[in-house]
Amino acid sequence: MTDSAPPHLLRPRALKPGDLVVIASLSGPLPAAYEPNVERTVAVFERMGFRVRRAPLLEAGRRHWWSAATPAEIVRELNGLLRDPEVRAIVASDGGQTVFGYLDLIDVEAVRADPKPILGYSDISLLHLALHARTGLVGFHADMAVPGFGGHWQSAPAARRAELEALYFGLLTGTEAIGALPTSPSWECWRPGRAEGPLIGGVINRIVLAQATPFALPLERFDGAVLFWEEMGGLASYVWSYLQVMRHAGILDRIAGMVVGVPREIGGLEPGVSPTLPEIVLDALGDRDIPVLGNVEFGHAGPNLPLPLGIRVGLDAQRRTLSLLEPAVAPHTTA
Repeated sequence: MTDSAPPHLLRPRALKPGDLVVIASLSGPLPAAYEPNVERTVAVFERMGFRVRRAPLLEAGRRHWWSAATPAEIVRELNGLLRDPEVRAIVASDGGQTVFGYLDLIDVEAVRADPKPILGYSDISLLHLALHARTGLVGFHADMAVPGFGGHWQSAPAARRAELEALYFGLLTGTEAIGALPTSPSWECWRPGRAEGPLIGGVINRIVLAQATPFALPLERFDGAVLFWEEMGGLASYVWSYLQVMRHAGILDRIAGMVVGVPREIGGLEPGVSPTLPEIVLDALGDRDIPVLGNVEFGHAGPNLPLPLGIRVGLDAQRRTLSLLEPAVAPHTTA
């Protein structure tokens, strides 16, 4: 399947047992109340067979304004992790509002020289989009330490946790395609149809804002793509506006399909209120006849199904299936 990948795709090296995973503050601070979430995240990755280390800025109570540290301090630590050959994966501790402050300071040559899985969503989806645009890196729109592995995972049924742990391990270590992601009854067909294409997406506000910067994805990257997005907070009218921006930008004319995450804390989407999220999406799409799968568990609704940017997927909205058709990582070389 690797030969079918677009030429710009940069897969991280597959992890193997004993590899070092580092949990790092890439955006927001760590409140002292969430220290146990980090400890539970360490336990999750140790059960998978990895070594785990905390980066120095991941310290309870440390903060600068709304961030764990200044953007310069955060990117200095991130660049150190990207350059360190012992570090094989980076897990964000949380989202926030900081990534925009250091997009221009990331060592992209270190990413190209030694690509590594970076896991996270929310503000971290901006990091994935920018690095994918600049290097082709496969970013892992996936759970983080505080709201994910140490939070949502802990309240999920044991069978679901085991399913997710096996899925994440396979995605990080396996060089074969995962195939169909585990479904749930919440998934809804908002417009039937089938599509195949590379996954592109993240938090919808970050997608739109990123396109207004020098780190935007070239429009042709959306050709035939399966666009995934989710949102937390704000208003239903904001979501409609973001979709309209993507319409004006030509993105909606280029994509082959759409996958929408479970909305969270969005004003105006209360039960029984119109417009519903499907109505908003279909209104923005107009007569563009592409499949739309809705209410899929990724992003803020958690626990997160991991969605690797750039990997080719198969979408069948009517059957409510989403399949990863390529591996997210490349075989590791033995020296």
